[in-house]
Amino acid sequence: METRTTTNAVALVTGANRGLGSALVDALLEQGARRVYAAARDTASLAGHDERVVPVRLDLTSAADIAAAAALATDVTLLVNNASTARFADPFTAGREELMLEMATNYTGTVDVIRAFVPVIEKAGGGAVVNVLSLLALAGTPPMAGYAASKAALHSFTQAIRPGLRARGIGVHGVYPGGIDTDMLAGFDGPKTRPEIVAEAIVAGVAAGHTEIFPDPTSARMSTLWRSDPKGFERAFSGEDR
Repeated sequence: METRTTTNAVALVTGANRGLGSALVDALLEQGARRVYAAARDTASLAGHDERVVPVRLDLTSAADIAAAAALATDVTLLVNNASTARFADPFTAGREELMLEMATNYTGTVDVIRAFVPVIEKAGGGAVVNVLSLLALAGTPPMAGYAASKAALHSFTQAIRPGLRARGIGVHGVYPGGIDTDMLAGFDGPKTRPEIVAEAIVAGVAAGHTEIFPDPTSARMSTLWRSDPKGFERAFSGEDR
């Protein structure tokens, strides 16, 4: 386990305009980040942070946006892939375009961002890539099948790139939160953790060198089940135990 300080880091956070992304920007600043590029589709929504925050327009489905962000943020040492979308669509009745939007944002677009920024981080002397996934990356639930599939794809990619990037001086961290009290889960009546708490745990986990970060009480508890009884973990999310 390689520890990595976030003090004086230059970070780029995707989906930084609200919820967990905004909390991650604040947590990084609190831990002494030198600069944070706050990326979102709507840069006007990024007002209100201090002078260390640089707004960046970034739509993960736009190759032009990704290239422009990498050309602007040439000193990044810490990439935090937080942006995602959840459609809550029935996989058998939803249109293909609706299902593919989750994959295009949560997996393909995020991979494109990683591919664009790995050379930047390497040139800066090394750093880290942090992929905010979900417990649903490890087991799906029927109402969020498309979302779970997209996060599972990114989970697998996260594992696959870890050895090669470690050899290039870049740590790779997967984050597996449970429910977070944000707009995305406004209609979810299960346990939810405040984004500020989750963000602080993520930053602490990166600093401690944890490759797998379970940043809230629900995910910490469920990680034990995932490790000891994978099928039991699957049943807990699929509803088979009910």
